[in-house]
Amino acid sequence: MENGESDETTSLFDPARFKILALGLIAALGGLLSGLDVGVISGALTFIGRTYHASTVALEWVVSAMMAGAALGSISAGWLSYHLGRKRALFLGAATFAIGALGCALSWSLGSLICFRAVMGLAIGLAAFTAPLYLSEIATEETRGAMVSMYQLMVTIGIFLAFLSDTLLSYSGNWRWMFGVVAIPAILFLIGLIFLPHSPRWLMMRGRYKEARAILLDLRETPQEAAQEAKSIRAQLKTRQEGWKLFRTNPNFRRSIVLGMLLQIMQQLAGINIVMYYAPEILQQAHFDTQGQMWCTALIGLVNMLATFVALGLVDRLGRKPILYMGFAVMAVGMGLLGWLLHGGMHTEASQMAAVFLLVVFSAGFAMSVGPLAWLLCSEIQPAAGRDFGVAVSTFTNWTANLVVGLTFLSLMQKLGAADTFWLFASLNALFMVLTYLFVPETKGVSLAKLQNRLMRGVRLRDIGRT
Repeated sequence: MENGESDETTSLFDPARFKILALGLIAALGGLLSGLDVGVISGALTFIGRTYHASTVALEWVVSAMMAGAALGSISAGWLSYHLGRKRALFLGAATFAIGALGCALSWSLGSLICFRAVMGLAIGLAAFTAPLYLSEIATEETRGAMVSMYQLMVTIGIFLAFLSDTLLSYSGNWRWMFGVVAIPAILFLIGLIFLPHSPRWLMMRGRYKEARAILLDLRETPQEAAQEAKSIRAQLKTRQEGWKLFRTNPNFRRSIVLGMLLQIMQQLAGINIVMYYAPEILQQAHFDTQGQMWCTALIGLVNMLATFVALGLVDRLGRKPILYMGFAVMAVGMGLLGWLLHGGMHTEASQMAAVFLLVVFSAGFAMSVGPLAWLLCSEIQPAAGRDFGVAVSTFTNWTANLVVGLTFLSLMQKLGAADTFWLFASLNALFMVLTYLFVPETKGVSLAKLQNRLMRGVRLRDIGRT
């Protein structure tokens, strides 16, 4: 009886697993910062425009300076995370984010605000690369998928919290406090990072085997499991990363790089960030007042967060491609119908509610599909010897495409009109369904080794996941 009770207690509370999840939650706060940065500008933009009498182009730069900084941050992230370590790189990112957020809150001109937005972007680019890497390296094989997915979930939670904070502060119109408030989680993140251990894999990369084994002993259930993982890491490290050389010499690797770039471009041109950054401006076209715009934006952020759980639950059941088809179809219909409503004019309460509903549907379609799946597929399709290089190129492409969307959306609405702009994005989502069919492989249940083998043998991209 006592043995049975002991077994039950162990199964209900596993100290090693609890410690990993607790450490993972702290590390995943890097995603929360990214979400806060995306969300805060949406509510602050209208009030910034009033304060500085900013032009459309100037407002686009206020939004997009973050993406420009993030693109630069993503380039340096690999070097920093290797030489400083994952933990110190995250610490640097959190400190930079706090400085950028406080700088935005205290900015004295539009130019200074744009500069501090770029500083926040540097931090986000660094965290977007380093946090998922750290999570994957401290997790056990059984918890790795959930741990890495925790980062994307934290991004959506951050967006929702920023939308909610902006909404509450919108009554006073104090956009400086909107930025000041998001510095608080960054400071808490800095404190939490003190308690994180270094990544065992990074320590072994630097030849610090004794420290790595001590951390593995602390994070794994048994000494045997820790020893086996240490042995596995040492074997994996024998595969040298030579991504640039492989890119120059191997056309099959170049195919995986191009596919990774295509997936990130599809993710960004689907249009999610025109909703995340400019939702109040879109709702203004539907004749909502300021507070109505903000509360509806918060609702969109909530649905975006909840729909991410759907993707996490379905990706290993339905597969990648069916979910991508479903998501792009939902987004195409949502954008198309919203364009139709804007074309006809929205002067009734029913049409206004329909516009909000369509934005919610669009956001749900993104969050349950290409939002998380673009990152998952990009990591799956890269061969081991070029994975770091491939993921870095994908990350840079994501932020660059994000920058292009942020810099052009308001100008597009001015030149084309709101209806034609949303029909353009609806058409792009329809096109992405075709591109998914032509080029994207189904990787569900296929080992990374098999994907790599078929890629390097020249098998057609969409077929490399077939058994």
